[in-house]
Amino acid sequence: MTQRIEDYALIGDLQTAALVGRNGSVDWLCLPRFDSAACFAALLGDEENGHWRIAPKDGQSCTSRRYVGDSLVLESVWETRTGTVKVLDFMPQRDEAPDVVRIVEGVSGTVEMASVLRLRFDFGSVVPWMRRTNGHRVAVAGPDSIWLRSEPEVKTWGQQFSTCSSFTVSAGERVAFVLTWHPSHHPRPALIDPFEALEHTLEDWEAWSARCTYEGPHRDAVMRSLITLKALTYAPTGGIVAAPTTSLPEEIGGVRNWDYRYCWLRDATLTLGALLSAGYLDEAAAWRDWLLRAVAGDPADLQIMYGLAGERRLPETELPWLRGYAGSAPVRTGNAAVRQLQLDVYGEVMDSLYLAREAGLSSQAHAWNLQLSLLGFLESTWREPDEGLWEVRGPRRHFVHSKVMAWVAADRAVRALEEDPSLTGDVGRWRAMRDAVHRDVCEKGYDPERNTFTQSYGSRELDAATLLIPRVGFLPPDDPRVVGTVDAVWEELNHQGLVKRYSTAGVPVDGLPGDEGTFLVCSFWMADALRMTGREKEARELFERLLSLRNDVGLLAEEYDTVSGRQLGNFPQAFSHVGLVGTALALVREGAAG
Repeated sequence: MTQRIEDYALIGDLQTAALVGRNGSVDWLCLPRFDSAACFAALLGDEENGHWRIAPKDGQSCTSRRYVGDSLVLESVWETRTGTVKVLDFMPQRDEAPDVVRIVEGVSGTVEMASVLRLRFDFGSVVPWMRRTNGHRVAVAGPDSIWLRSEPEVKTWGQQFSTCSSFTVSAGERVAFVLTWHPSHHPRPALIDPFEALEHTLEDWEAWSARCTYEGPHRDAVMRSLITLKALTYAPTGGIVAAPTTSLPEEIGGVRNWDYRYCWLRDATLTLGALLSAGYLDEAAAWRDWLLRAVAGDPADLQIMYGLAGERRLPETELPWLRGYAGSAPVRTGNAAVRQLQLDVYGEVMDSLYLAREAGLSSQAHAWNLQLSLLGFLESTWREPDEGLWEVRGPRRHFVHSKVMAWVAADRAVRALEEDPSLTGDVGRWRAMRDAVHRDVCEKGYDPERNTFTQSYGSRELDAATLLIPRVGFLPPDDPRVVGTVDAVWEELNHQGLVKRYSTAGVPVDGLPGDEGTFLVCSFWMADALRMTGREKEARELFERLLSLRNDVGLLAEEYDTVSGRQLGNFPQAFSHVGLVGTALALVREGAAG
């Protein structure tokens, strides 16, 4: 039976990540990177597409689970009729090869355990050749090789193209399994001690978490979101993936299934803000440096997203052998939106680098010249229609949010020149551009009859992205047009107390069939907008509601279905957790100011 998206928890090693279900099954893991092919793809198919379950023989879902302290070590507990057992799942930060470690520990009584490992490389399509060697089970197929061992060694056998193990644990006993990947043409990597790896992994995470400077309300929720953002970081480059999964649906049974295992530029500003506000300057600097490397080159070639190391080619393809999560097909890898024109990203890049400069991050000599080059290109293109931040696959439009972010780009250049006389640039030129964009948006993107900004010029549709207008400084929060926009979005895009990003009724702007859930980051934006327009009580109530939607270990997907009461979309979603951190910090600042 398909587990709900919120039934999963995340483990990772800052280069890739796995999803572990409440039933003890690892149903998703891409090796060696976030964007590599999956060797466990049951999440998007069934058990035949690869999974690894360790659980009591007579058990179903675990009785309880949690992360150990402020770490990414998952502890799942089963209480059975013969005793209690727990499984610790984690991925130690790698020295050479990625490892998945699963430690079974007896708590009371005696429990009979079973492990079933079904490896399927290339997203569940390739059955590897298995052999025994030196106490290991070794799986090889093409470029991939995986070694499995246990300490102490337990009874293991092959069955129906799977590797099965059976053993018992009593109180105080521990059995560890280590799964290690490496390129099949390389020699086996050095073995790790699983019990030492557990100690070091906990120490690493606790040391990292101790650097957090946030001490306000809901610290546990904020800390868990920050840990999740760290877990979605590709350590070798500093890039942060939008999510570790592909094709988890925005509608059960629908076609809105996308690959989010890449780095979006628009995530940069909000992610930088969250990291800087919580005291994580090193991570913010690494993300800033990734951004500079990724966008270097001809401004006309700026993309909305890049690969983990800044790769530009992310061709979209479908995997027909996977039925999709809960029958939601197609399953896609790659993302065709990479070639879209989304003018807002120029504003996001400028805002990110301005924020980094304001925070005192060490400057890069070439960064300012790069920004001027980007702004020069935007100066000649901001009047063009685009696909907008929601990456619509319908006709291009003059999206209000895209124009507002063009204003942000010019505004941040003006601010930078005014604040730092050593920077070169024509401040008058960028002031003129800023004023021109502002007039254009207020004349063409505002509906005076309804007192609201619209989704695009000439449209009556609304867009939750317009909630960001006061946040980026385009208009002050007390401007009647801002207040009217917040009221209109809350009334028209509200779905049982949460916010949809835009309407999908009739012929939707995105050119896609079907519906989707409420967009969680938009609901965090609404809480921010309510707070900024003086409705703090409503803002706090909405924030509390959003906190209640997290799963039992504090994770959020991209969307939420208010009808069925379940999470939707790729999981866990960086944007949702950035929204949580940003709103929590803003509410604390507001409370302090009051």
